[in-house]
Amino acid sequence: MEALFSLVVGVLTASGIYLLLRGRTFPVIVGLALLGYAVNLFLFSSGGLHTDAAAVIGESFAPADPLPQALVLTAIVIGFAMTAFVVILAIRARGDLGSDHVDGQQGEDGDMPQ
Repeated sequence: MEALFSLVVGVLTASGIYLLLRGRTFPVIVGLALLGYAVNLFLFSSGGLHTDAAAVIGESFAPADPLPQALVLTAIVIGFAMTAFVVILAIRARGDLGSDHVDGQQGEDGDMPQ
């Protein structure tokens, strides 16, 4: 279980970093979202991965830690708000610049949009 969980976090992190290094705004936004999901899963796993534990303290011998769950819930809300903000910024930049490249360049030759 831990190996599979670590593999999923690693793949999400690698995919997020790869997409962050792209030249267009939409892959950068998706890369930020994937990186946020990877961080949320990592924080969630720090509370312990118990498949047979009860959610209520006192009902089992090894309950899960509720603090990482609260942190992940807060991070999900903040991540959603930041993703919406970055999407609006990308739409505005596309409208103002006429290009969706991160550095504002139109083509491969480096010409700025007219």
